[in-house]
Amino acid sequence: MLKIFKRTKEDEVYSPVAGTCIKIEDVKDQMFANKLLGDGIAILPSKETIYAPIDGQLIMLANTKHAFGIKNKRGLEILVHVGLDSVKLKGKGFTVYKELHEHVRKGEAILSFDQALFEQEQIDMTVLIIITSKSVITHKTYGQVSSAHNIMKIAL
Repeated sequence: MLKIFKRTKEDEVYSPVAGTCIKIEDVKDQMFANKLLGDGIAILPSKETIYAPIDGQLIMLANTKHAFGIKNKRGLEILVHVGLDSVKLKGKGFTVYKELHEHVRKGEAILSFDQALFEQEQIDMTVLIIITSKSVITHKTYGQVSSAHNIMKIAL
């Protein structure tokens, strides 16, 4: 019997910020490290501007400005979370450039954060990129990346 396998197209996820990609399991917050929100990757940022990692629609924008969700046409959903415990800033130190439900293109600036304020408040600046849709991560990239670097491939 001949088996025919359907080839699944992979979506590429690009780094939303320049910095160093690390394993999500190495993040100091156990909720993220244990993948309770989903699998993904973490970035120790070297810049303050956070860009869209894929083309899609902003489906969530935290009123505390520290996180946003984006969904593409194929159903890939990504949560980008800026900083560990950054929610306690209540939006202070964040500037948002886009609006909820707006369509964005990969590489468009979504928000920025004030690195000096994070340091002053002793907030870990780690940026998390979490895949929240049902999918399989087929590849992750670690080490130094630019904001346009492919960091993950996802099979839906």
